[in-house]
Amino acid sequence: MAYKITSRTVRFSGNTHTKEVHDLINEQAQCRIDEIFEAGHAVGFTPDSLAQAHREGFNNGHYCIDGSIR
Repeated sequence: MAYKITSRTVRFSGNTHTKEVHDLINEQAQCRIDEIFEAGHAVGFTPDSLAQAHREGFNNGHYCIDGSIR
């Protein structure tokens, strides 16, 4: 289940605006994670996994994960 987050306390963070998931361990400048947090669009997942993000309908972030699943 996705839940709102306000800081980098997870590995995988979803952007509710774009429905993309970002890998914060492999974060790239182009991901613009700070802007996602500032806009209030960041969510974490339980469990904190890429598979869970996919189950909740999030696509891979282009720069930090790549390989769109859509």
